[in-house]
Amino acid sequence: MLIACHCEGKGWKFWGDSNLKSKFWGQSIQVEPVGILTLEFEDGEIFQWNKVTTTIHNLILGKLYCSHHGTMHIKGNRQYSCKLKFKEPSLLDRNPHLVQGFVEDNNGNKASFLIGMWDESIYCSNSDTSKVKSADQLKGASLLWEKNKPAPNPTRYNLSSFAITLNELTPGLQEKLPPTDSRLRPDQRHLENGEYEKANAEKLRLERRQRMSTKLQDNGWKSRWFEQDTEDGTYCYKGGYWETRERGFWDGCLDIFGEFVET
Repeated sequence: MLIACHCEGKGWKFWGDSNLKSKFWGQSIQVEPVGILTLEFEDGEIFQWNKVTTTIHNLILGKLYCSHHGTMHIKGNRQYSCKLKFKEPSLLDRNPHLVQGFVEDNNGNKASFLIGMWDESIYCSNSDTSKVKSADQLKGASLLWEKNKPAPNPTRYNLSSFAITLNELTPGLQEKLPPTDSRLRPDQRHLENGEYEKANAEKLRLERRQRMSTKLQDNGWKSRWFEQDTEDGTYCYKGGYWETRERGFWDGCLDIFGEFVET
């Protein structure tokens, strides 16, 4: 499965692609994202980084939980880069979510050090953090990031205030979306409404529809909005989406959530 994305905001652009490699260990499954993410600011500064490995534990017995581990390299195109190590959990470790790292210049000189928990907060310090287990053991550490507090009235999905709105169809939005937009998935909408039997039935229907559609494709699927770079193999946005959305005509965009009609 290949995922490609492209986002634009005031003063920045973000894009990337990711392919997943997975390993099943019986009680756990390990997912390794393969790909590079890129953030470019309007002044020309660029940062690129990789994702770390995620493991989902206790698939069969015990309390289900996930962990992130590995090394994240954040490379800048100017003076500084960063290296972050997500510690792999162990039975005897009391700091399973520990993150440690440093920022260095182009000559390899360490400019600052980082420490924190990937699910709580990250701090910056001028002191070496490799021999401590938390920011509390450092003097003068500066807070860089802290997780948002949970919503005052959490939903049954335990999603943040931002995440719960990602699937929302505001007035006038549906008419502008392509028929392939995931916000139009009927099974997803039934699940949000608490209609679990309808959600499961729609999910099975969409899976059958996808299998039937795949069998009829002679030359495989061709990406509409992205193209692969011949040099590094990454997928880049080739334009056209926002222009097509403005016109409101999605010619050639299949209705992947409707009833399957064999032609």
